[in-house]
Amino acid sequence: MTDCCQRHQKVPETRTWTSFLVEITTDSAIMAGHTPSPHKPRRKAKGAGGPSNLGHSISVESSGRAPSFPLAAFLWPARGSASQWEILPIILMVVGLFRWAASLWGYSGFQKPPMFGDYEAQRHWMEITTHLPITQWYFHDLQWWGLDYPPLTAYHSWLCGKIGSLIDPSWFALYKSRGVHDPNLKIFMRGTVIVSEYLIYIPAVVIFVRRFSRLSGVTSWSASISLAAILMQPGNILIDHIHFQYNTVMLGFVVASMSSMLAGRYLWSAVFFVAALGFKQMALYYAFPVFAFLLGSCFSPKINVLRFIRIALVTVIAFAILLLPFVLGAYKEWKQGIRSKPAPLPLFQGLAAYLDPKAFYYPIVEQLVQMVHRVFPFARGLFEDKVANFWCALNVVVKIKHLPAELLQRMSLIATLASIIPPNLILLLRPRKDLLPLAFATTAWGFFLFSYQVHEKSVLLPLAPMTLLLAGSQGLSKEIRAWVGFANILGCWTMFPLLQRVALRVPYAVLTLLWAYLLGLPPTSLSVYTLDGQASFKKIVTALIHGAFYLAMAMWHVLELNLQPPSDKPDLWVVANVGVGAAGFALCYLWCFSRLVLQSDILPQALAGKRSKAKTN
Repeated sequence: MTDCCQRHQKVPETRTWTSFLVEITTDSAIMAGHTPSPHKPRRKAKGAGGPSNLGHSISVESSGRAPSFPLAAFLWPARGSASQWEILPIILMVVGLFRWAASLWGYSGFQKPPMFGDYEAQRHWMEITTHLPITQWYFHDLQWWGLDYPPLTAYHSWLCGKIGSLIDPSWFALYKSRGVHDPNLKIFMRGTVIVSEYLIYIPAVVIFVRRFSRLSGVTSWSASISLAAILMQPGNILIDHIHFQYNTVMLGFVVASMSSMLAGRYLWSAVFFVAALGFKQMALYYAFPVFAFLLGSCFSPKINVLRFIRIALVTVIAFAILLLPFVLGAYKEWKQGIRSKPAPLPLFQGLAAYLDPKAFYYPIVEQLVQMVHRVFPFARGLFEDKVANFWCALNVVVKIKHLPAELLQRMSLIATLASIIPPNLILLLRPRKDLLPLAFATTAWGFFLFSYQVHEKSVLLPLAPMTLLLAGSQGLSKEIRAWVGFANILGCWTMFPLLQRVALRVPYAVLTLLWAYLLGLPPTSLSVYTLDGQASFKKIVTALIHGAFYLAMAMWHVLELNLQPPSDKPDLWVVANVGVGAAGFALCYLWCFSRLVLQSDILPQALAGKRSKAKTN
């Protein structure tokens, strides 16, 4: 039984839940002056009952239960609603209000020349996409926030820039608008983030929670609690709506892909994931579980070659449509003879020996190679800044950053593959829908900890599928809330040095503590670690480990606020943040992976197979 609500009085073990519900319903009817209805109750919907059902029944909730954490208390009056669509508008309005309130704060690079920050980068891409031909988008003035995201981001920037230019053309005037800080432009830019999120991310999360909760046998009221918790995730609000990014657009396409998997719509799943890759290359964090699940679904429970061919064709067609405007633009310029002198290819230089620079296909190849070169900047090194992953933490002890770039790339590749292959083998052999969030989260943690060119904000990628666990079976139980909460709070804490650079200490504290309060998490509450009934070694160890990390985070904030680091170690507090964060994220990876192994039931069957072979021999 889950911890979304707590019983005030125990039910004798000899009585079943059915008899208990009938008795309560009968007593309530008699007290109200009515006799019980002689009609038989309507049959339960499939998957609506069982111990994983967090909402139980209205009669039980109204006569013997109380919410066990504040978010459940806030939604308590809606527990008797017949449909989740009655509470959905309220949730969407509240989370929208928090987003708009958060956007009133400053943003990355505000009045900080010469390069300003991410806000200026996004604005500049709207500038160049609306004024320059498409063939110049990935070539134009690369020293000033050159475009380094995939094509769908460029199309999104073009659309936002066109709409913004109708309001005030000076916002995106070529060259003249660099570093502009018009308050009206800020309102427009903030609005583009919110509108984009409400068009893509939020609908995707709403549909996913609805499907995943039904698959897991969770009631609509409990699903509404999970939905509110997921949409109030502090990291997304801090980075997208304050610091300024469009990460939730990419995450929305990923969640839509996962939701399509739940619905058995594998072709749409492939399309949505191509859109995610087309918006931000960081979606590659999820490429392995998408591939493993879709491939596994083609061979389990039976071989379906036609499904495999259809998924492959749809994926290729989706990528082709994504790149088609660049191909047509390059071909059009070649045909009109307005193409400049061919430049050396930034990648695959040996390929030029087999190509004719005067041929129609050469500008197309040049365009695509330049796009790959900008999207995957291997020349930048293993990591650019201090980020809480394995390599940056290791660099504190052993200076590896000065090793040859090729060696670092191989080390990163081997470590990444070693961390992500096991969970994806499980998903390939057990392509079960209930394993999707765990497989996605485990793989993303592996990428974050060991892959090449990781940024602080990349922690949002493993946090997204891990937070979706709240909508599943036992999702609001103390164990899952404790681990999901620990990961999210630790993730926000590791991003604090990034947020502090642009004076976002207050929204960081407010949003993180608010989310912790709503879910009954430290430092606002220790309820997720209280032992109900018999204490277990696992619960005690979890409480001690999490408690040590929460204490370390609190002490770190006290020290960095009151003590200046030594002059010879100016990055002391940031380095400490990296070390603690990397250790905590490694624990999150191990928890997700161990839970994936246990939930997949792959170990018991493997052991049973060994035992049967031993008996046969």
